[in-house]
Amino acid sequence: MPRWKELKRFCERDGWELYKDTDHYFYRKDMDNGEIKRTKVSRGSHEIPKRLWKEILISQLNVTEEYFNKVK
Repeated sequence: MPRWKELKRFCERDGWELYKDTDHYFYRKDMDNGEIKRTKVSRGSHEIPKRLWKEILISQLNVTEEYFNKVK
């Protein structure tokens, strides 16, 4: 499973905008079809729990694990 810092790096490299920086990093990405994707990244350094990672990957990032690993 990836770590939170890898998710943050993915967002930065994949063109996500940091729109809020508090106890978490909040990113969004405007898509060509008008959709706005959003995700929240913990400031922690540990691994993302497997169940949560699958939810983030499918529901928030909406990318494959292969794409994520290529960009991170």
